[in-house]
Amino acid sequence: MKGDHFLISTLAILAFATFLASAYDPSPLQDFCVAVKDIKSGVFVNGKFCKDPKLANANDFFFSGLQNPRNTKNPVGSNVTAVNVDNLEGLNTLGISLARIDFAPNGLNPPHTHPRATEGLIHFQLNVGHVNAVAFAGLSSQNPGVITIANAVFGSKPPINPDVLTKAFQVDNKVVDYLQKQFWYDNN
Repeated sequence: MKGDHFLISTLAILAFATFLASAYDPSPLQDFCVAVKDIKSGVFVNGKFCKDPKLANANDFFFSGLQNPRNTKNPVGSNVTAVNVDNLEGLNTLGISLARIDFAPNGLNPPHTHPRATEGLIHFQLNVGHVNAVAFAGLSSQNPGVITIANAVFGSKPPINPDVLTKAFQVDNKVVDYLQKQFWYDNN
């Protein structure tokens, strides 16, 4: 009886240890998988169809324009240039994307979330005369998505019931009514 108990315990520990040892992300199927929109020309991998690797070229891994400042004359005083698998096909299966965020003086990037990624931010600031600030964000997904909180809450279509928002934010219903009537600018 004692030997059976020892054997069962040992097997349980080994099974658990084996389970932990195999809990990792699989390696990519190939080194790169350039995304294509034409479903007839490739194999489906990681949410996108892949170009035949023999047809890949340098342009598949090049994005032009990240060095150029964008217009920040808008209600929030910022402008986001996103670089992801949708405009840089060579990022497919690499699990990364990035963004340049241009800020006007006193501009902001509205509170937001990325439902499919975490974000790291590098902020550069140059205080020479009247110069805008620039930030670069690195994201842990090839297609991170973005949900701007104010747009999602007060600018949703169909609108969220004002009684729900009044109770959730603990404000007067006139405040919610006012906010729902605003134009919510999207800086993406």
